[in-house]
Amino acid sequence: MLILKTQKNLQWGDLDVPVMGLQTDWYGQSIANTLMFSLVSDPRYLWFIAASNRPAKNHPASRPGNFTPELWKYDVAELFIADPDSGRYFEFNLAANGAWWSCEFTAPRQRAEEIDIAFPDVATFAEISLDGGWMSAMAIPLDVLQARVNFGNRSLANVSFITASPEQRFISATKLPKEEPDFHMPADFSPLRFHSLDE
Repeated sequence: MLILKTQKNLQWGDLDVPVMGLQTDWYGQSIANTLMFSLVSDPRYLWFIAASNRPAKNHPASRPGNFTPELWKYDVAELFIADPDSGRYFEFNLAANGAWWSCEFTAPRQRAEEIDIAFPDVATFAEISLDGGWMSAMAIPLDVLQARVNFGNRSLANVSFITASPEQRFISATKLPKEEPDFHMPADFSPLRFHSLDE
């Protein structure tokens, strides 16, 4: 999983970074909409950027910038970051309108806390075009990520999307081994590769 790295402090509205596209779902079937994402670290944040050229069906309770449980029941982009040594990992959900959610797990689907606890100091941004296409971003504080799951060169990660709600199609950047969709497979996430944007 590629993470672009820059020494410049990024700002929403001035993001100019390469994106990666996903074209097939969990079962290898082509998807009609273009789904794109990028992971970029600046001196303060890990930026998770997601976009689509088609409208999204957002959770009806979601509001821009609000922490909203169960976003995954509707269209959403997801970022998973795992520590291979401890087995702990975080799931971050990002809706097209900038609503978000996070959860820490100690093992696959084993929550660290029973109640929802928002990851501290996350900022989100979103822009929806007239035709319904969208781009949203989440800025996750690096220092907290490093403290909680030892984020760095040894980390594992995956990006996934859920689209076409209510039917739902499942898309994963990393090919995961189960026959049916299950994103909670931290041991099978991809190792991180860092590449400088400043060179």
